[in-house]
Amino acid sequence: MAAYRLLIKASAAKEIEAVDGKADRRRVVERIQALAGDPRPQGAEKLAGHSDRYRARQGRYRVVYLIDDGRREITVFKIGRREEAYR
Repeated sequence: MAAYRLLIKASAAKEIEAVDGKADRRRVVERIQALAGDPRPQGAEKLAGHSDRYRARQGRYRVVYLIDDGRREITVFKIGRREEAYR
């Protein structure tokens, strides 16, 4: 199975930089990189009301992303703490 291409929106890149703590930031980045190999890992959940959007947990942070199986792309568009990520 070929890997998916990762696309990160500019706003999501800024949110990565805003993650508190170097260790947490590194774990979030590793989680995003792992999505290229397995876009639907164990624990990832489809968001209600959307057919192609998922969220992955990394500690207290959530990575919200879109999967395009036809183009084999993952677009990360939101990263934040649980209480902020779904707004």
